[in-house]
Amino acid sequence: MSRIDAKFADLKAKGKKAFVTYVMAGDPNYDKGLEIVMGLPAAGVDIIELGIPFTDPMADGITIQLAGQRALAAGQSLEKTLQYAREFRKVDDTTPIVLMGYYNPIYSRGVDKFLVDAKEAGIDGLIVVDLPPEEDSELCIPAQAAGINFIRLATPTTDDKRLPKVLTNTSGFVYYVSVTGITGTASAQANDVGPEVARIKSHTDLPVIVGFGIKTPQAAADIAAIADGAVVGSAIVERVGAGDSVADVLAFVKSLADGTHSA
Repeated sequence: MSRIDAKFADLKAKGKKAFVTYVMAGDPNYDKGLEIVMGLPAAGVDIIELGIPFTDPMADGITIQLAGQRALAAGQSLEKTLQYAREFRKVDDTTPIVLMGYYNPIYSRGVDKFLVDAKEAGIDGLIVVDLPPEEDSELCIPAQAAGINFIRLATPTTDDKRLPKVLTNTSGFVYYVSVTGITGTASAQANDVGPEVARIKSHTDLPVIVGFGIKTPQAAADIAAIADGAVVGSAIVERVGAGDSVADVLAFVKSLADGTHSA
């Protein structure tokens, strides 16, 4: 059983929904970014999505674009992002870490080397937003063979004809993108999301986690009530970009976690 599977089993046994956070590795710099990541579990985070900074993040809005630029300017790299996981695993061997980003840095490193290094570092899953199911042989299938979950995105435009293809070879959980467009723009609406989550669940036994457009503890609670959990990214990254202290960022994260876990 992977760390992701074990986490969902534990949450289900406790009658709780999953709170997932996205943060950009190396934002605003290596040390502060790592301090934030290390503090996430104590703030109530169940699964950590760790962003790999990239120069052309096509799925991301301005908030995460700027976070990636700050991280790259501070010298963050894929190798340093894997080092985050290594440091984290020295003190926490249960909280799942999912790398989220784009294929180019992985391709540049070499898929085989990347998967060996990611597994050794304690990475549990991958979300690679620019690799569709038609490209599963590139990374998805090798990742599964290496014991790393490959998590796919479903969106409001993923119709019933496309959905089975999206779910093929997906493991860990399904990430439902609640809005049409990029991160950090429109707000998620539970009334719109509920039927879509139910539709996805009719095709898979995997947990369905909803992200994009969740900005407040109440919104996290509303979404978690109709899904298996909620993801918050841009609202947290925005606080980092504004220069909030680590303590203030983590206090905000805790408020979101409390909202999610109240569902």
